[in-house]
Amino acid sequence: MAAPQFTLVPPLSLYVHMPWCVRKCPYCDFNSHERGDDVDEYLYIQALVQDLEASLPEVWGRKCQSIFFGGGTPSLISPRAYDELLSALRARLPLVSDCEITLEANPGTVERGRFAEYRACGINRFSLGVQSFDDACLQRIGRIHDSGQTREAIAELHAAGCDNFNLDLMYGLPGQDAALGLEDVRQATAAAPAHISYYQLTLEPNTRFAAQPPPLPEEDTRWRIQEAGLRALAEAGYQRYEISAFARPGLRCQHNLNYWLFGDYLGIGAGAHGKLTFVGQQQVKRYHRHRQPQAYIQQTLAGSARAGERVLNAHDLRLEFMMNALRLVEGFDKQLFQERCGQSLRIMEKPLAEAERLGLLERDLQHIRPTAQGLDFLNDLLALFV
Repeated sequence: MAAPQFTLVPPLSLYVHMPWCVRKCPYCDFNSHERGDDVDEYLYIQALVQDLEASLPEVWGRKCQSIFFGGGTPSLISPRAYDELLSALRARLPLVSDCEITLEANPGTVERGRFAEYRACGINRFSLGVQSFDDACLQRIGRIHDSGQTREAIAELHAAGCDNFNLDLMYGLPGQDAALGLEDVRQATAAAPAHISYYQLTLEPNTRFAAQPPPLPEEDTRWRIQEAGLRALAEAGYQRYEISAFARPGLRCQHNLNYWLFGDYLGIGAGAHGKLTFVGQQQVKRYHRHRQPQAYIQQTLAGSARAGERVLNAHDLRLEFMMNALRLVEGFDKQLFQERCGQSLRIMEKPLAEAERLGLLERDLQHIRPTAQGLDFLNDLLALFV
């Protein structure tokens, strides 16, 4: 089999990981650590800047399309620290004029006035971890905030002119029925966010919920909650463009779209991952940083932020592309596969034909997309490409 051949570099994004939380949620499998009194956010900012500087030769001349501050709980970090960090980023990495800059926030950690200060730093999009508007459900999944704090945070966003925000909403929560699930969606849409992420609670390995599972709604109940939620989102004008992403017209998340369309991204910060295409070397590399915050700071300031890296082979490229692009309702252009994977799409004809035969996928001369059934049974669709 011929080696992948690349002629174009994909769009580039930047992911910045803020690893601290007030308390780790029992369902969370992200790299997050409870924040103690010894956290020096400015030392961490210094490490992030040095981390970026070490990666600049690999992306020289490329413009950054989006920045995403994820976690952890990025809203634990002060606006002043973000102002310093963003100034340093802009001085080192060219940004497109309309660069989308997103900050994740927990309703229980945002002090009054902070959204306006974050916006003044240049952050132009926010993602609020609501999960539910029902206090009992929030307590059962270990969240530190209540519905009152969520409403206050949403009011703060609107007051600060930060109307481009996302609400994270979970369904299938312990003790949730169809009526509670539908009420969550109704309250979320009434808050008029630009975007809603709507996804089912899953019990991920190596979490407290995996070791001690809570009593979840029956499968039929989860299905009814999902179907009612999808209808309510559509009726409120939110277009589904990815399996769990819904947006008002023109307000899709550009950063996540770059992931799903298999673009490139730098990842800096404790435990951050990245993917970069090197046309000169005819390679795509993945790499990751040291996970523990203190180890990351120490290693990065000593000149060694990366904990490991690997070159993706032809099979890895095909599989990762399909696992991302087939999450999109509109699917992908056939030419994009060639550009991102460096291979002809003909090599995927057998699983594509089988997916089409099963009614999970449809295609025309230019485009491939999952069917409605393919989105409902996405794992079955993706399994055909493994």
